[in-house]
Amino acid sequence: MISKAKGTYDVLPNESHKWHTLEEKARQICVLFGYQEVRTPIFEYKEVFHRQNEQSDMVTKETYNFMDKGDRELTLRPEGTAGVIRSFVENKLYVETPLNKLYYIGPNFRYERPQKGRFRQFSQFGVEAIGSNDPALDAEVIGLAYSFIQKLGLKGVRVRINTLGDNESRAAFKAALKNHFEPHVDTLCEDCKQRIDKNPLRILDCKIDGQHPAVVKAPTTQDYLNDFSKRYFQSVLTYLDVANIDYEIAPKLVRGLDYYTHTVFEIEADIEGFGAQNVLGGGGRYQSLVKELGGPDLPGIGFAFGMERLIIAMESENIAFEQDPRTDIFFIATDANARTQALKLLFESRNQNMVADMDFVSTSFKAQLKSGLKKNAKYLGIIGETELQNKTISLKNTETQQQEEVPLKIAIRSLKDWLGK
Repeated sequence: MISKAKGTYDVLPNESHKWHTLEEKARQICVLFGYQEVRTPIFEYKEVFHRQNEQSDMVTKETYNFMDKGDRELTLRPEGTAGVIRSFVENKLYVETPLNKLYYIGPNFRYERPQKGRFRQFSQFGVEAIGSNDPALDAEVIGLAYSFIQKLGLKGVRVRINTLGDNESRAAFKAALKNHFEPHVDTLCEDCKQRIDKNPLRILDCKIDGQHPAVVKAPTTQDYLNDFSKRYFQSVLTYLDVANIDYEIAPKLVRGLDYYTHTVFEIEADIEGFGAQNVLGGGGRYQSLVKELGGPDLPGIGFAFGMERLIIAMESENIAFEQDPRTDIFFIATDANARTQALKLLFESRNQNMVADMDFVSTSFKAQLKSGLKKNAKYLGIIGETELQNKTISLKNTETQQQEEVPLKIAIRSLKDWLGK
């Protein structure tokens, strides 16, 4: 037997309805907010993700890179934003409209230690709004993420928000962090020793040094914001207040990607058994990513949620998932001639948008009946020797147990009426 690869999982038939529910709710909220779906390749040229200014662990340590048969360097996408921006630039979507509001749902790949809710292949739902520097857009994107988690039925939904400021503020903050951490360099992990020069912001969200005294006492972005950045952040908060979105300022929140400037945020909820690890997703604003990938100098803002983590959160809170539609009619045939007629009705039923099925393995009446009941069919359509002679079908309501013999020529119409279709 060959097992699945480490860090991957199978979505089995009895679980797939959970994914259907989640994906449908994501699409519904995006329609309400005016976002359109974009689908990008699972792999891209390496340069899409491995950019000169990107030093996050995700890019430097966790990407799956390979050479194709044409000696081209490719990377399985570790996150959704960069691929969406590449597509935005390559297809010149900025020509069609000044503001593009996009969403995506799909798999990503990171080589990291598998644990509950974290896999090497995982799915994300995310959005990107590209083309505006309006702080009201920040509030809209945060509001979409906030509303989505609320509509899933999770409780205690709130936003943790911070600002990294503009490029000037960010540069001043990075310089202050470097000065702060240099006296402690010998006590930091090996990765953080390198980050002091490359990007000291990464030290603040290090998984190893997160509780290091120097990290706990590190300066915050709020101390190095210029006037413009302060006004921008205050405008975002004002809009969140207007929208009645519950938030708290998290001074040391920086998120895990290097392209963020200004607003960064995370979405939390109260989830049984999650403890302090209740962050479900997050995102932020970026000013230079479009330009870095060869496009015009346009800003954007977005977020992403890990779908697996959302499903675990909903299960932990005992939130019901919508089940796949019940079988409307299950046909049972007692011999070969009856089976031919049953197959004809099976296809007619499906053509009339009814969920219909029959047993393709068993031939005995008892076994077929068992299959129909296991399918939880609303009606059983029974065709035997008597029905064939009378050109009828016996339709049995499995809930009321009432059974009626109906002429074949009106069987499908009668069934539609009874089902209210």
